[in-house]
Amino acid sequence: MTFHMRMRRRWLTFAAVIACSATLPLQAQPSTWPARPIKLVVGYAAGGATDVIARMIAIKLGEQLGQPVVVDNRSGANSNVSAEIVARSPADGYTLYVYTIANTINASLYDKLGYDPLKDFEPIGLIAKIPNILVINEKLPIKSVADFVQFAKESPGGITFASSGSGSSIHLSGEMFKMVAKLNMLHVPYRGSAPAMNDLLGGQVQSMFDNTPSALPHVRGGRLRAIAITSAQRSPLLPDVPTLAESGFPGFEVQSWFGLAAPAGTPRPVVDRLNAELGKVLTNPDVRQRLLNLAATPAPGTPEQMRSFATAEVKRWYDVVKLSGAKAE
Repeated sequence: MTFHMRMRRRWLTFAAVIACSATLPLQAQPSTWPARPIKLVVGYAAGGATDVIARMIAIKLGEQLGQPVVVDNRSGANSNVSAEIVARSPADGYTLYVYTIANTINASLYDKLGYDPLKDFEPIGLIAKIPNILVINEKLPIKSVADFVQFAKESPGGITFASSGSGSSIHLSGEMFKMVAKLNMLHVPYRGSAPAMNDLLGGQVQSMFDNTPSALPHVRGGRLRAIAITSAQRSPLLPDVPTLAESGFPGFEVQSWFGLAAPAGTPRPVVDRLNAELGKVLTNPDVRQRLLNLAATPAPGTPEQMRSFATAEVKRWYDVVKLSGAKAE
């Protein structure tokens, strides 16, 4: 072999080593992840159900991963502000998102979004589902869903129902019931669940399909009357409150839900690791009990199951939004 041939072979070997080493960081990323704290973005202010559940999961998930998971509240536009931030973040596993029912509703509620609720996110897995409760001011002569329907039909102005804002699951639960029951129901939107609840307690509005955690203390205290629950089964926290499905509206089911997602393009090994660790968190007895105390049912599953579920929810709420004429405010 000539000198020139030996030198050419050495250069080719050297070039091959350099080329391989250049790809090593990308290949090694999933095995070394996470190497620093992870940010979990929440689309609502601190203190609400989404934030409470997010912080509960973040603590345990951080313990499982060996790195802190830090909650970052970015409220605004029914969670659209936070969703857009995450959709535009690097797909490296260090920015995660609490993806909720609101994101699937917003797909049809808003004419323009700065993100695509399905294409811009990598589902990791569902966390939990929470039903809403149809509650009324306790001074009304209503003891059942049948009474509610009769009252709405016989009252000249129908019946009012409050919500935490247009497009929320609280609002669209009411719109959905209004459609299936063919009732005259006037929607009264508020800027959040707390002011809506205050006016319901004060009698300024008559009813509300509120999230179970915030309505429960008032029901137990006798300040509100629970007429029905929107889940397919009764809640163990309110065993005497029937479902709407068993109150004359078979198939009626609405639940607020929460999932974990990452920006689209996040490496599959990272998604799989997060899904596995989330599954462990949701089987933790302490976490399960705390979720159940919030009337939340843990809903572990695969990324593919979450994607299918979210896709079906986008279609479902598109139909409700269009038929009801609901608008973003």
